Amino acid sequence: MSRLRSLTFAMLMLTALTGCQDALDSVSDKVEHPLPAKLVNKMKAADMSVRAPIMMRIFKEEGVLEVWKQKGNGRFDKVTEYEICKWSGKIGPKFEEGDRQAPEGYYRIYPAQMNPKSSYYLSFNMGYPNSYDRSHGRTGSNLMVHGACSSAGCYSMTDEQVLEIYGFAREAFRGGQDYFTVAAYPFRMTPENMAKHRNSEHFEFWKMLKIGYDQFELTRRPPVVEVCNREYVFNQVPEDPSAKFSANSACPPSETPASLATAYSAYQSKWNEAFRKAVAKESKEEARELEQERKAEEAAARQAEAEAQRQARAEAAANSPSPLGNLFSAPGATRGNIQDIAVPAAPAQSAADATVQTQPAETAAVQAPIEAQVQAQTPATDAQVATQAPVPTASPMETQAAPAGTGNNKPFWKVW
Repeated sequence: MSRLRSLTFAMLMLTALTGCQDALDSVSDKVEHPLPAKLVNKMKAADMSVRAPIMMRIFKEEGVLEVWKQKGNGRFDKVTEYEICKWSGKIGPKFEEGDRQAPEGYYRIYPAQMNPKSSYYLSFNMGYPNSYDRSHGRTGSNLMVHGACSSAGCYSMTDEQVLEIYGFAREAFRGGQDYFTVAAYPFRMTPENMAKHRNSEHFEFWKMLKIGYDQFELTRRPPVVEVCNREYVFNQVPEDPSAKFSANSACPPSETPASLATAYSAYQSKWNEAFRKAVAKESKEEARELEQERKAEEAAARQAEAEAQRQARAEAAANSPSPLGNLFSAPGATRGNIQDIAVPAAPAQSAADATVQTQPAETAAVQAPIEAQVQAQTPATDAQVATQAPVPTASPMETQAAPAGTGNNKPFWKVW
């Protein structure tokens, strides 16, 4: 019976682990699996060919991977987006092997980087480190967009998602695209987001990425990305058509196309104004948050001070002698240890004295009768009797004058 239970439990666990893959188990050829009909119809409605060029954008903070596709007029439009299942690290670029950071930057994906036999269902290598990363001494390998929803520096999707993403890339390559660009950003590079992260150590790096982001927003065409002077440059046309861009060398004389330069200048002017307003808003919010923190700290300090004073009063009350205790305690006694006070013993004069001195200490009111009893049991000399004999004193009651005429008469109420 126990063996049967074990087998049943194992089957249930296997079902739980593989249940999310049931829909994919029926895919006979995942590499050639066609794009869903709903996406194909959407592309046709937007004047997109199934094999038209693509571009992808990744936003870490929003957790989104977007797929863009070229339309008949040459501009790109977003076909769909996917929620990233997992990405590791935090916003900011990857620096070295093992830091578990997902890359940020611009990466070219060539057909050779597609992996139909991935251990993570399907995948493609992002090409990290690219020439920009290498020029800054950054290291790492096998940074992927893949399935299996498991990440250690990669961008991980579900198997269902990566099946479609892989299909988009496959069709674009078959349509003649040499490579497609994956632009990986920390967040959508809006004035509000940039203002929020303006104090980051990566801010200058993000400002550089934003140029390509902005130019894509303006033109809806993937920017031509090059690296020179250890920086990304976008849509630069060299004066010498044969000039080459080298990551570790100075940029060749080049310029941005005039129409793009004019549009970008106007766009950037409006963006800067929005950024200044966002910074002012962020500053007010930061000032308000700082003021709230200050008030909270002051309130906590006052509460701590009041608690300290309360404890001090409690300790003082515990250590101060009680007036009631003083009536019954020997000198030096404190509340709670009255019975523990011992009376200092005098040298023993007799067996009776020794017996008395070895008794436990009593209160002053109890000690007096005991000493009187001891003295009564000891024969006294004539001198002692003379010196110790009590002297009669008049009773206070007797000093009061008796009412006249009373004599020895009984009170009037004692008629018997």
